[in-house]
Amino acid sequence: MKTEVSTVTTKGQLVIPSKLRRKYSIKKGTQVAFLEEENRLVLQPLTPEFIRSLRGSLRGEPSALKYLLEERKREREL
Repeated sequence: MKTEVSTVTTKGQLVIPSKLRRKYSIKKGTQVAFLEEENRLVLQPLTPEFIRSLRGSLRGEPSALKYLLEERKREREL
């Protein structure tokens, strides 16, 4: 893993090196998510490719819909 370095400005802005912007399809207007993992800060570009890669990742149990319907049923019984 290669290291790229950038400096935060007084306004809290950060320049992402052009090599990484091209590699991860980060363009003007691309949203990014900042994730905290232990003692690290991870920047995740929210590109259409990344969103497509998440398809199917929430399949399986427990089903959110099943849980919601059971919860509503329980509330009606109260």
